Amino acid sequence: MSVLPQGWADAEIGQIAQIETGNTPSKNDGSLYGREVCFYKPGDLDVGGVVSVSNDMVSKAGAQAGRLLPAESLLVTCIGNLGKSALIAQPAICNQQINAVLPSSVVEPHYLYYWSRTLKPWLEENSSATTVSIINKGRFSKAPIRIAPLLEQRRIVAKIDSLTGKSRRARDHLDHIPRLVEKYRQAVLVSAFSERDRTAWGNGKLEDFISDALIGLVRGKSEQSDISGAPYIRMNHFDLNGQWNDDKLTFIEATPQEIGRYELCGGDVLFNTRNSFELVGKVALWQDGRAGHLYNNNILRLRFNEKVVPRFATLWMMSEPFRAYLQTQKSATTSVCAIYQRSIMAAPFPLPSIAEQNAIVAKIDSAFTWIDRLAADATSARTLIGHLDQAVLAKAFKGELVPQDPNDEPASALLDRIGAERAAAPTAKRGRKKAA
Repeated sequence: MSVLPQGWADAEIGQIAQIETGNTPSKNDGSLYGREVCFYKPGDLDVGGVVSVSNDMVSKAGAQAGRLLPAESLLVTCIGNLGKSALIAQPAICNQQINAVLPSSVVEPHYLYYWSRTLKPWLEENSSATTVSIINKGRFSKAPIRIAPLLEQRRIVAKIDSLTGKSRRARDHLDHIPRLVEKYRQAVLVSAFSERDRTAWGNGKLEDFISDALIGLVRGKSEQSDISGAPYIRMNHFDLNGQWNDDKLTFIEATPQEIGRYELCGGDVLFNTRNSFELVGKVALWQDGRAGHLYNNNILRLRFNEKVVPRFATLWMMSEPFRAYLQTQKSATTSVCAIYQRSIMAAPFPLPSIAEQNAIVAKIDSAFTWIDRLAADATSARTLIGHLDQAVLAKAFKGELVPQDPNDEPASALLDRIGAERAAAPTAKRGRKKAA
């Protein structure tokens, strides 16, 4: 713990505010549910800040059956994903996965909210050691909080609001970059495969240039292993941009004959024949250096003849003209979409010379490298913004974000005042039950 700033005081959250754990009104009584009062659950707190809407709502009777919390109460998740938090804009109730900190005379609500955003490590360290992490009301009440003088709290909140407003605007701009990246990629492909060029290349079909086309091996989940066998490529292992990943890679047993027939080789183009409507038809190029991989029956492996550069074929099959053709050939049900092999083989495939194919591939890949670097830089910047926000909060609660003013009423006086208020508050007496 850093040195206590001038005029500050260390406390536990239960010393300065009333803590309530939410509850859920009975599901058996329909009169308790309606559209009158917000009923907050952990998912409603994802947006953070001040929340005024919830997915579920209750009636006024339901609010009374729960624990009605005053406006500006702080909600903090205490079961499962610990530490999500938000202030509520109006009186509401919450469920039992949330601890609520009621408004207090010694702490500004938004100061309390910003404190809660530094609390996750403490919550995780102090949660009960069960399958699901839990912080009960008693343990949560022990959470440490540094109290600044009230006027300094307001200066801190104003400063954090200003800084996080700037980072939020930067984050919003960065969030647009993935969409722009996709537009740039398609623009590059549109330029490379212009209608004028395609006309000059001729009106070939895909089947004219295929030396081998083969659907992959069928292996059910029970036949797949996490540890042994041949790596088994499935449709989730490449995306619409032909990028590979090993997420949830499984392994299968195969005979030598199957391995000889279905093993992937450098230059193979994989086409996803069955998937969702948006994803069916994605393609990827298999590179040299990854031996022994097999692939499943939702993938069609295409091997091109000597007239085709495989990377050129892959890029053409990612382009808008090729995908537009696929849109006319998709056969969809409620759960899955498919493109049949005969439709794929009839797809348009205009083909320039080998030299021109290589030139086009070099031009596109150079542009894609720049675009991918832009996307990676945007991802890094977004991560840095998150670190910056946390650094701002850390400085705030060390007393380093705004200067201290010796004329401010010290936090110790605030704690004394709330202690006196609690001592003077009447204590509810429990009456003895009368004998029946």
